[in-house]
Amino acid sequence: MQPVSSRFRRLLEQSGVGYVPAVPKSRFTVGCSRIEGLFAQAPDEAWEKISCGDGAKEPRVHHWAAVRLPAVAEFDYQGEIPRRMRWALARRSIRKPDEIDYYLAYAALETTVQELVRIAGTRWTIKECFQAAKNECGLDRDKDRRYVGWYRHITLAMLAHAFLATTAHQAREKGAEPVRQPRPSSSPWRRFGDSWQLVSAGPRTCADTEPDATR
Repeated sequence: MQPVSSRFRRLLEQSGVGYVPAVPKSRFTVGCSRIEGLFAQAPDEAWEKISCGDGAKEPRVHHWAAVRLPAVAEFDYQGEIPRRMRWALARRSIRKPDEIDYYLAYAALETTVQELVRIAGTRWTIKECFQAAKNECGLDRDKDRRYVGWYRHITLAMLAHAFLATTAHQAREKGAEPVRQPRPSSSPWRRFGDSWQLVSAGPRTCADTEPDATR
């Protein structure tokens, strides 16, 4: 997974567009020089089993932890009223706990952790969508050399795949398990409604952030 640069994230913020991109474990964040250090301090109860979407055979479930970050004054406020919220998220493999991926999120105030997780998981959905369309509907079996023929082929292949995917989803929908809400805790991370909040003195400025570091 290719992390998204801080410059591109800033461009999205200036345009008022939310995001949930992957970032390196060495990414600077408030309270820690590396984002992996922030989640190393997370209490056990901050990690919750959440599905980020349906996999090929069953829901794709991982341990997720999410913490609200202090706002950036230049982008997150409209006057004195905050209009957007920043998050740091981590996805930990259930079978291999040492495998952890990290994300930064920028979203509307009412956005929930479950919504952020779902958005982060869409990368697998898109990837599997194209792979399934290749296997089941012949998406990659086009030999046309002109745009019109190619466009017709992929359009029909993706329509066929959409029909198959919708039918399969409806069959699975009745058996889907409800997502559990996070549990209360006396964690050093501060509880904030249905999520966690990083203790901070107040809004940050752009000067408080650092460029992305590489792994």
